[in-house]
Amino acid sequence: MLPRNLTLLCSVLVISFACYVIHQRTRTAMMVGEALEMIDRFYVEPVDRRTLLTSAMAGMTSTLDQHSEYIPPVSYQTFQDSIQQEFAGIGIYVDQPVENEPVRVITPLVGSPALRAGLMPGDAILEVDHEYVGDLDIRSVSERLRGPIATTVELLVQRDDEKIKLSVQRDTIQLESVIGDHRDQNNDWVYRLTQHPDIVYVRMTSFGDKTVSELRNVLSRLIAKPDVSGMVLDLRGNGGGLLHAAVEVCDMFLSSGKIVSTKTRGGVVEDEAYATAGTLVPPAMPVAILIDEHSASASEIVAAALQDHGRATIVGTRSYGKGTVQNILPLEYGRSALRLTVAKYYRPSDRNIHRGANDTEDDVWGVSPDPGMDVKVAEEDLRQLARFWEEASYPSLKNRDLTDAHLKLVDPDQDLGPVSKDETVSAENSAEPPENPSPEQDDSAAKDDSASEQPRAHSAWELDTPLRTAVEAIRSANGAVQESASEGSATLNAAAA
Repeated sequence: MLPRNLTLLCSVLVISFACYVIHQRTRTAMMVGEALEMIDRFYVEPVDRRTLLTSAMAGMTSTLDQHSEYIPPVSYQTFQDSIQQEFAGIGIYVDQPVENEPVRVITPLVGSPALRAGLMPGDAILEVDHEYVGDLDIRSVSERLRGPIATTVELLVQRDDEKIKLSVQRDTIQLESVIGDHRDQNNDWVYRLTQHPDIVYVRMTSFGDKTVSELRNVLSRLIAKPDVSGMVLDLRGNGGGLLHAAVEVCDMFLSSGKIVSTKTRGGVVEDEAYATAGTLVPPAMPVAILIDEHSASASEIVAAALQDHGRATIVGTRSYGKGTVQNILPLEYGRSALRLTVAKYYRPSDRNIHRGANDTEDDVWGVSPDPGMDVKVAEEDLRQLARFWEEASYPSLKNRDLTDAHLKLVDPDQDLGPVSKDETVSAENSAEPPENPSPEQDDSAAKDDSASEQPRAHSAWELDTPLRTAVEAIRSANGAVQESASEGSATLNAAAA
């Protein structure tokens, strides 16, 4: 056979094989496309092709685990905003208590353009840039409020019986993920407990792009001070976030040892993260971590690692049990995405964290409090405590009659969860405190039915049994160290005598 004929034959074989492989990969997609085309052409009512595609993608991912999903274009930007912890807008939380009625301001964010312009909790938004929006859904109103930095949006709001016109200049809105016990007179966070100023209190609401730098800044300022005797890290309600953020937070407390491992299909170890030498928090300083049933994902990595290494006392209730890693895979040139579970992660002790669909309370999953530290907030006190947290974060809520505008907890099923090490990430829910909805987006408010049924406490401290227990654990740890030091000194003195 002539060389050129042999070359031609080989080329035909390669092309044929490539065509076969492509056909195998695309025939399912062709079937979906064909079905969409038939519905579009023959269905008795007009249909929107984008709606059909979104439904098809949602149906496809619904057969997977509850953390894998299709993120359509309408949700993708919000998804990105929360993990990046910033967006361009006016800086308000909104809700829509009644469908087809005006969207209402829950509160402006501290330091936001909305607060500077005079927006107040309870204001109903009637017009945006002279367009009536009183009958639009909350997502449509939010889209109109957002826009390029330094542009101005004109608002008409209803405040009680008065209609007020306001001009608000859009700006970059920074979303906090590391907050403290209360705000000072300048509205800056104070990261010390009011009742016990020698104890640093840090509440982490998510694990986003800026969480590590936020926490490092706080700890660098406070931990080295001589009057600090311990630290409480509050991860209650924290639905998770970025895997690398959780690892870096652990590294602030640990100087060696495994932090977390991830395993792919078949239990194959894909990656292991280890602590590096040196710590930001002194090894001798007592640390207590607060968790509850809404602490999930990255929160569980931190609590589990510090518990397995004996570095922190875990106080509260058993965590949620989300031990899966998601990758965010862009689609449509970055306009939408597929969030797909690609691995599971395990504690340093190699125990499982993820709660399977058929697991019971007796199975191994999640993070449980240390012995004797299983405490919770009384059911009747939960709503009052949530209100105190809201008022600490947003001073404009104080003394406002917004009992019907109480903010709801975020479902941990909807958190981002740790992502893979390549960190092609986006965000789907707020990076704000879990009792808060996303800024300028939908999260209908829950009714505060119990607030009027019991006397209001004077402070969150009165209601927060887990926090008080954590402080007692720190005091006990310090007492044990001092007692040990005293015994050692006595022994040396006796030997000298």
